[in-house]
Amino acid sequence: MKFGQVTNPEDIDFIIPADDKNNKNVLKGKPAANFKAYVGCAKWNKADLKNFYPRGTKDELGYYSSQFNSIELNATFYRLFPAEQFEKWRDATPEGFKFFPKIGQDISHLKRLNATEKLVDEYIHNVSHLNQKLGVPFLQMIENFAPKDFERVKIFINHWPVDFPLAVEFRHTNWYNDKAVADELYALLESRNIINVLVDTAGRRDLMHMRLTTPTAFVRYVGANHQSDYKRLDDWIERIVGWKKQGLEELYFFVHQNIEEESPLLSAYFIEKLNKAIGTDLPIPKTISTEKKLL
Repeated sequence: MKFGQVTNPEDIDFIIPADDKNNKNVLKGKPAANFKAYVGCAKWNKADLKNFYPRGTKDELGYYSSQFNSIELNATFYRLFPAEQFEKWRDATPEGFKFFPKIGQDISHLKRLNATEKLVDEYIHNVSHLNQKLGVPFLQMIENFAPKDFERVKIFINHWPVDFPLAVEFRHTNWYNDKAVADELYALLESRNIINVLVDTAGRRDLMHMRLTTPTAFVRYVGANHQSDYKRLDDWIERIVGWKKQGLEELYFFVHQNIEEESPLLSAYFIEKLNKAIGTDLPIPKTISTEKKLL
């Protein structure tokens, strides 16, 4: 994952901005009765997650899902798999496991939300075969998709079924830093119970907004393969503790790295800290010890 990659992470200000004052619209001020947390990586293939799979592992998804309770399914960005493949993934994973499939690039990057209704319907039909193991599909727009095409966003959202979950991520800075645009976007997402994805990556601090549009936080954390990654995760734990006290109901937290082999290691660190901080009991993934250190 090259998005936001930098060569000098020690020079980056990684402070998480203050919460948006309008988070009170969705966080009701008291802890939720049944808080849930899902933490995972972006992919499960052995070629990327080196030093994670025990020697001789053949069923990569089976092992991955024995260590994590969720996966941010990036494979669906590159092509839409047939419904039968989603059924196989569903049946290969334990009860309680969740997939969070990315919406295809043909919708977000190639057609840029223009006349995508047929593609969207096909996507929803296929991923729905995950049944109870479907988490939240998410739309990630190309970086140069600007608010001048806001009307396309409205058409896309109006076509999306009201009872089908959705999260969205924009990468053009004006969606968040132009106040008029941001206010309109947040109001639209709130009205449809759509999750506003939070992205924490080194080279794009301009995208660090802290606006929740539902009582669910969807965080995509991109480490820099640097020792600072751990302090950044500590800061996220502190913020999540506060949100939980204020009424956060669910947390989806996915760890990426530009060198992905470190992702399970960081995830294990985060899960252990989260369990201690807020009382969750997520299993801590096993990682194979290595002499390789974070750069």
